[in-house]
Amino acid sequence: MLTLGIETSCDETAAAVLRDDSVLSSIVASQVKLHEKYGGVVPELASREHLKNIIPVIREALAQASVRLDDIGLVAATYTPGLIGALLVGVSTAKAIAYAQGIPFIGVHHGEGHILAAHLEYPGIGYPYLALLVSGGHTALYHVKGLGDYRMLGQTRDDAAGEAYDKVSKLLDLPYPGGPVIDKLAQEGNPLAVNFPRSKQAGYDFSFSGLKTAVRNHIYLFKSKDKGIDPALNIRDVAASFQAAVVDTLVEKTMLAAAEINVDKIVVAGGVAANSSLRSRMKQEADKRGMMLYLPGMDLCIDNAAMIALAGYLHFQRGETSSLDLNPRPSMPLTTPG
Repeated sequence: MLTLGIETSCDETAAAVLRDDSVLSSIVASQVKLHEKYGGVVPELASREHLKNIIPVIREALAQASVRLDDIGLVAATYTPGLIGALLVGVSTAKAIAYAQGIPFIGVHHGEGHILAAHLEYPGIGYPYLALLVSGGHTALYHVKGLGDYRMLGQTRDDAAGEAYDKVSKLLDLPYPGGPVIDKLAQEGNPLAVNFPRSKQAGYDFSFSGLKTAVRNHIYLFKSKDKGIDPALNIRDVAASFQAAVVDTLVEKTMLAAAEINVDKIVVAGGVAANSSLRSRMKQEADKRGMMLYLPGMDLCIDNAAMIALAGYLHFQRGETSSLDLNPRPSMPLTTPG
């Protein structure tokens, strides 16, 4: 079966074609250049850019897969969570295609797409496993018992990890998005240079707001209104020390949760899963404990439509579809009872 996946939850316009659970094409049109001068995503601009890009991106995905729209048997699209205007573009396009072609439509939770993305690269991963979903909009730990059976163990109480990266990048007068920039600088800095705090939230919840404030206070010691940042501030050391604090928190909570629920498989998903330090530390700690670690490739960590197509296809295989009355929602928890 051929599935067309569409993803427009934030600032990437993406489309992909899957044959069953194998990727034939995956196209992503990024809006980074559009938003970087504002230091973050501007929702209205994002929606307009999706409108401009959605049809060309779908056409490119079909062409790269060497299939026609008439060959598609299922269309899946992200319907929650995300920027409502951006989601409307993807969902409306998917429903229009489904109606015009007379094929089923299925709405997919963006977070579910991320935590299932590893199955595209590791088809035999199976269940259960622990998933750390860490991105600009999400930081949460899930016990993934099976398809559609997810129990959230903990989540951020304030900023998501990727959001903290963007805010610290802005404080350091660095470009947007902050994650890749800080990761690169951190590799040249000393992670022990500044003793930034690690959040001590109870259970498996996260908090990065206090860390962000500590970084801001440290930077302000070297910053004036007239002269900007003093060259005496070692930006590389600040980046490395900040990243160490984030990674320490993510790794520690993940390993504690894996031990408590007694799973030996860990999946790290979302945009921050592309961070080099997080990938390295997770591998070290998983190897030390004899756990299997599944780290999707960089193209599956960022927002993409292949993961949406897969989630849609897997649910369709169980006889599930969505009504054409389905409307996008800006937020919705990814949890199941029990």
